[in-house]
Amino acid sequence: MSPRDGRFVSLKFAAICVIAVLLAVSAGLSSAYAETKLQKLSTDTFTNSYSEHRTEVEPHTYANGSTIVSAFQVARWYNGGGADIGFATSTDGGKTWQHGYLPGLTQNYKGGSYYTASDPVVAYDAKHAVWLINYVPITTNEAAIDVGVSSSPDGINWSNPVLVDKSGVDDKNWITCDNTSTSPYYGNCYVEWDLGFSTGQIQMSVSSDGGKTWGAAKGTADGAGGIGGQPVVQPNGTVVVPIEAGVGISAFTSTNGGKSWSSLVSVSSIDYADDEGGIRSGPLPSARVDGAGKVYVVWGDCRFRSGCSSNDLVMSTSTNGTKWSAVTRIPIDPVKSTVDHFIPGLGVDRATSGNTAHLAMTYYYYPVAQCNNSCKLEVGFTVSQDGGNTWTAGKNLAGPMELSWIAPSDNGQMVGDYLGVDFSNGQPYGVFAVAQAPGSKLNEGMYTTNAPLVVSPDEPRLSSKGEKRVAARRFVRKFYDDDHQRPIPPSEQEPPVESR
Repeated sequence: MSPRDGRFVSLKFAAICVIAVLLAVSAGLSSAYAETKLQKLSTDTFTNSYSEHRTEVEPHTYANGSTIVSAFQVARWYNGGGADIGFATSTDGGKTWQHGYLPGLTQNYKGGSYYTASDPVVAYDAKHAVWLINYVPITTNEAAIDVGVSSSPDGINWSNPVLVDKSGVDDKNWITCDNTSTSPYYGNCYVEWDLGFSTGQIQMSVSSDGGKTWGAAKGTADGAGGIGGQPVVQPNGTVVVPIEAGVGISAFTSTNGGKSWSSLVSVSSIDYADDEGGIRSGPLPSARVDGAGKVYVVWGDCRFRSGCSSNDLVMSTSTNGTKWSAVTRIPIDPVKSTVDHFIPGLGVDRATSGNTAHLAMTYYYYPVAQCNNSCKLEVGFTVSQDGGNTWTAGKNLAGPMELSWIAPSDNGQMVGDYLGVDFSNGQPYGVFAVAQAPGSKLNEGMYTTNAPLVVSPDEPRLSSKGEKRVAARRFVRKFYDDDHQRPIPPSEQEPPVESR
């Protein structure tokens, strides 16, 4: 054999080795995707007499570096909130988790005075290196509902509450912080809520000291009402707040660090098909911002379905909070499918932006929308790696669940009014409520996955480009609150438009 023949054999052998390695890697990746399993994070251990026990609902999740913090209601009380707010924290990028309860908040844990607490939301303040959980604490018989914040240096050891507002008529809060070091308002944190048991007006408060103190509440320039606002902060310091207001999704902004707030601008009307089975749900928005400041807002909507037969999840985007893109459908399932999608939790990797922004979303769904008394609830997820231009088909994470396994509330069987996904070191994680068949008590707890919410690189990407609105069923929120029923202010009501 000549030296040339030897070289050829060597090269051929090397090529075979490379192919073998690539096949092995590919097989390993496929195996990794296939092996994603649920991981339980927390269990209700309270024994107070007025809660529906072994229930945990309504998680929100936020990440900074390798730390992921999720907060949720524990031991749901039928009329509003839980026996306390629980947390689950990972400091190693989702590999292991610790869980516990917020101290000094309710009478059920470490010296608190409130009866229950609701609507937990997590934020991180990079300037002050502090984690914050925002919530509404509730007194006995709902005599008063305030807005509070607990803080932590590590996401595990939490302070007693600091009250943001104590007017006693508050509802549906959210929190975010300005974490861009070049922003003129770096270190500002913003809390939004509404006066749900009074005028319904939107309120905003600002802290510039890591949540220790909070400024006076301020409304929008037009004194608007709304519910479910989710403030996000752009790199230049502009705060954008998408919110459900009256008959649609709207938004308002501040460009001066929360000294004043604009009037509402319209993002879109809402077309929503009522979800069957008595589940607690609705078109509250889920909002996030990418690394360049593009704001994404997602909600449930039936406009792309003939006769508004079921809800898709739809999206609009903005680079300034005042002008918004046309609404597009997220193509989780074919538009002619029977699937009904609701309660989205959007996440955006803040290290990415524009047409290469990485998005991930969890959501609940019924495989068959017209399910009446036989509805089966499931949890799904989808991802986008091109700023929401295309998405993967929906993949199941949990379920099916019987609705009778889920915590009852005054507005229906409850998994939560929102979800949250966030990226830890470029990998998306979500926390969600999952119910199992009960024994003597219910069995609804907090779960995540043992691996990030990713799919195989060769997974097909789907587009809804060119799809047109085919139906309209104007949604009007007749009762306008989180945990109770309070009539919407007459100034915000509009007669519903029948399906067509």
